[in-house]
Amino acid sequence: MAKTRTTLHPHMRTTATHSTVATPRPRPGAAALSGRLLSAELAIVTGNSNPELARAICRNLHVPLTDSFVGRFSEGEIRAKINENVRGKDVFVVQPTCPPVNDNLMELLIMTDALRRASARRITAVIPYFGYARQDRKDQPRVPITAKLVANLITTAGADRVLTMDLHAGQIQGFFDIPVDHLYAVTVFEQHLRQRRLKPIVIVSPDVGGIKMARAYAKRLGAGLAIVDKRRDSPDAVEVMHVLGEVKGKICILVDDLIATGSSLVEAADKLQRDGATAVYAYVTHPVLSGPARERVARSTMKELMVTDTIPLDPKRPHGKIAVVSVAKLLSEAIKRIHYELSISVLFDGMPG
Repeated sequence: MAKTRTTLHPHMRTTATHSTVATPRPRPGAAALSGRLLSAELAIVTGNSNPELARAICRNLHVPLTDSFVGRFSEGEIRAKINENVRGKDVFVVQPTCPPVNDNLMELLIMTDALRRASARRITAVIPYFGYARQDRKDQPRVPITAKLVANLITTAGADRVLTMDLHAGQIQGFFDIPVDHLYAVTVFEQHLRQRRLKPIVIVSPDVGGIKMARAYAKRLGAGLAIVDKRRDSPDAVEVMHVLGEVKGKICILVDDLIATGSSLVEAADKLQRDGATAVYAYVTHPVLSGPARERVARSTMKELMVTDTIPLDPKRPHGKIAVVSVAKLLSEAIKRIHYELSISVLFDGMPG
């Protein structure tokens, strides 16, 4: 029996020692977010759609932008190469699919494929502006649902996760078969509005479809709510009919997810001014600004159009009344939390719903 005790006792000690080493470490809490060296585990990659935003995210995270090349062959085909080792890293590809939409989408797909073949541990497509989002349903016979097609392409290319902001339609999240983190610019715009101390204000949705977003702004700011009722005579022309809500003698804040040609927003601003608003400002997340949008905004009754940097503005064209607030801090915080497997629900505070 003594021999038996001598044989078992060391094994028991050995087993206990190995068990202690193998016990998984707890996930880091909020205090650990700034304490660990991110650059050894995380990589930020960007294409040509919005490198300035990617660099701003890197500055917030205190990590270098991963060296990569995205160019064109002589016949116009896209070529890409990741110039650093990303094997086993958590990679975030910052690439909004803004105009030129097809070029930027293809860059995203090709970079994702290159990273997958380079053995990245996980690839997150950071798409602050999701192109083709307005083609999210069949509104006519024999038309595609292109937003779903794009979601399939991103997944097939090798993305493991998507981080985006202010989708034109929230149900697009369901088009993906991978996790989607959907952020809202309301938190960034709210801070800017509070700093301006505009009173009395009323939050205005330029159409019925944007009422959820407008309600989220009104709730956070403790402001009134109004809606501009309109009817479309053609896809590019908007006739404003009337305003639902009290705007006379108040500062109106128009909120929307994107501005394309600007006709809806400008017509809404003109109507609000005619109905007695003392001033009209607009806060819009994605500045697509296609066609004559800049000229329309410059001639409009709006005092200012505030947008984010999800889409870069052309530095060669005057912006006039257009001002920019950055969402880099919000995106970098989301990236940090995704990397450390922490909840990002705190960043959804004030989400439309």
